[in-house]
Amino acid sequence: MIIVTGANGLLGRAVVERLLERVPAERVGLSVREPAKAHEFQERGVRVRQGDFGDPASLAHAFEGASQVLIVSVDAIGEKVVAAHRAAIEGAKAAGARRILYTGHMGVNPSSPFPPMSDHAETEAALRESGVAFTALRNGFYASTTVRLLGAALQTGELAVPEDGPVSWTAHADLAEAAAVILAKEPFDGPTPALTAAEAIDMAGVAALASELTGRTIRRTVVSDAEYRAGLVGHGVPESAAQMLVGMFAATRQGEFSHVDPAMGDLIGRPPTPLRDVLKAAIAG
Repeated sequence: MIIVTGANGLLGRAVVERLLERVPAERVGLSVREPAKAHEFQERGVRVRQGDFGDPASLAHAFEGASQVLIVSVDAIGEKVVAAHRAAIEGAKAAGARRILYTGHMGVNPSSPFPPMSDHAETEAALRESGVAFTALRNGFYASTTVRLLGAALQTGELAVPEDGPVSWTAHADLAEAAAVILAKEPFDGPTPALTAAEAIDMAGVAALASELTGRTIRRTVVSDAEYRAGLVGHGVPESAAQMLVGMFAATRQGEFSHVDPAMGDLIGRPPTPLRDVLKAAIAG
């Protein structure tokens, strides 16, 4: 049985949808903290069980009979996140899974100024230490992040962010489909190639696309890291979250997310979704 964790989240839910196009529902199990939110999958024949990375007993039940376990990374940062991932890895191993998959990141780097990258690096180290065959999905940076970064710029006409570098912004839908293909076909042992869109675009390019799609000029202006951080905190963003965003821009300046690889297109059998399409859908919606 293929177990998918985090299946109530945006990426996890999409992975399950794509996986059900490739394998029978009775071969798919979900480990979720709130089973009631996954009732529609249960009605389609998918096994749904309560599982919490902080409760080993619940994972033993949720992972029972697992051949593969997809660990969808926790949406947070810090040592508690790594501990949660380690618990999930240990739970999958205890359940007898022959392969563990993990939604990592193309920019995995223990010394990155963007904190999640060191968490991904520690989790990959835990996978290697587990002794179980594993696949680390080196996912491209979520294209939906650009929608949040644009924010008020769609109204003000000014995208004021720190100096940056190009990023291979990658659609959730493509990453979900790639994960489903990998679960169904098991083509990779260890880290995958970078699973990215077909081009890397900086914030000036994001502003240009937004201008084209909205029909109004959106200027990209550069502010210092300190000014950007202060502006975020002044609008109620927690200091830790503001610092993380500043770290993201610092990492882009170092080129950590600029790599483009053909692996995504090869896996899903079509060109990856361009950032323009992601922004168009978000602006229209």
